Amino acid sequence: MSRLAYIGIAIAAIFILAAIFAPWIATHDIAAQNLGLRYLAPNSEYWFGTDGLGRDVFSRVVYGARISLEVGVTVVAVSAIFGTIVGAIAGFYGGIVDKLLSGYIFNVFLAFPGLLLAIALVAFLGAGQGKLILALCVIGWVGYARVMRGQVLKVREYDYVMAARALGAGNMRILFTHILPNAVQPLIVQASLGMAGAVLSEASLSFLGLGIPPPAPSWGTMIEEARQFFATSPHVLFFPGLAIALTVLAFNFIGDGLREYLDPKQRSR
Repeated sequence: MSRLAYIGIAIAAIFILAAIFAPWIATHDIAAQNLGLRYLAPNSEYWFGTDGLGRDVFSRVVYGARISLEVGVTVVAVSAIFGTIVGAIAGFYGGIVDKLLSGYIFNVFLAFPGLLLAIALVAFLGAGQGKLILALCVIGWVGYARVMRGQVLKVREYDYVMAARALGAGNMRILFTHILPNAVQPLIVQASLGMAGAVLSEASLSFLGLGIPPPAPSWGTMIEEARQFFATSPHVLFFPGLAIALTVLAFNFIGDGLREYLDPKQRSR
């Protein structure tokens, strides 16, 4: 893989470890308020400074990694599993099944901008982490389904699939034993890029007040609370914004590296 991919893996590993060991890494209680310490600049005690309620920004950024990665992993896992099943069925059976799924259902979801549809769903369902994950899964599965459908359409014509069919193998055996294992590589790249998109979408919806409500330390919520005081206390907005940028950048680097590694043409180039 490329050097950027290893940089992305290192950055992602730092955030994953921060999310796992947040209770031991955080230096202060994320909910503890002290109005006498409002908007302190970064110092030896408060490494990233304090926010408008005197809460430690560093500790809240660390716990925010747990929220963002939990949302991202759940959304990617559910979307990938559901999208893989639907896309594989559409590509394998073809005909009226493919026309119904890819010709109508896929296009209905793709007709709306993803974030706009997520906003509508969250506004209808209400704020909350579970509802946010559900909304992001609803808009996210189509991308995986399209990738899998294209791969299955290609792989099902290979000689070893035709040989298995000639030997009397059933449809489910052919699909899960011969086709899916050889069609899953682009899905790995899609999942890595989808992780970056899920983290960014969670932050965007939380910034708009439609994601995870306060006092949960979501990075998007932290930015929304700090934006009015950016001129006087830029550190309150800078650090959660930097965390979002680094996380998204890391998973994009990983996705690009995996695409290059899994594609022999790009690898040789």
